[in-house]
Amino acid sequence: VNATPDRELLWLVQTPQAFQLNLIKQAYSKAMAKGATATDDAAIAEMAGYSVFLVEGSSDNIKLTTPEDICHGEAILRARVGQGGAMTRIGEGYDVHQLAAGRALILGGVEIPHCLGLLGHSDADVLIHAVMDALLGAASLGDIGRHFPDSDMSYKGISSLLLLSRVGELLREQRYTIGNIDATIAAQKPRLSPYIPSMRENIARCLSITTDQINIKATTTEGLGFEGREEGISAKAVSLIHR
Repeated sequence: VNATPDRELLWLVQTPQAFQLNLIKQAYSKAMAKGATATDDAAIAEMAGYSVFLVEGSSDNIKLTTPEDICHGEAILRARVGQGGAMTRIGEGYDVHQLAAGRALILGGVEIPHCLGLLGHSDADVLIHAVMDALLGAASLGDIGRHFPDSDMSYKGISSLLLLSRVGELLREQRYTIGNIDATIAAQKPRLSPYIPSMRENIARCLSITTDQINIKATTTEGLGFEGREEGISAKAVSLIHR
């Protein structure tokens, strides 16, 4: 041992190293032209005059190289499951609202022309409510009645899209990401398929996900049940989330 360096000046560095593609390609071209060698990509970037920055990481983000690394990685996964529950979780949501005259028909945040609308404390968006319950259920966070009770007048007439955005925030606070959502609307009338793309876009925007993570189907009940008698509309949703 020749000397002990000041630890405050040292960092333990992990892979991966990340670069803008055009910059690292330019750096390698310059190094090859000079015949230079280096121990890693960061050194190549430094030779080309680029600054290299450190980004704080996690000691759990290990590189799997040897059989021992696999054992270490499996132990990390087992610990995560034990601390925070299953890493992949499924939730189910179901909601029903009565149809009534003098109300707007709003589904998936889209106002749909119709002689009847859905009755409820908020905008009664039965699709969004089912999606919210599916997400909350998957994360073991209760249901929409717990978070947005109809006894609270601040939610009177509120857009359900605002409530969905809040549900998305709750999931992020619990370190969950959304895998996908699949939902079905049951309504005899009106025809809903033309409005489904806009519904998907609204939900994706509120949850900060992509539209290909959302599937929405619309069906009639062949005249059976309260949906078939046009007394109400129901919706079901299933969600997959990851921690």
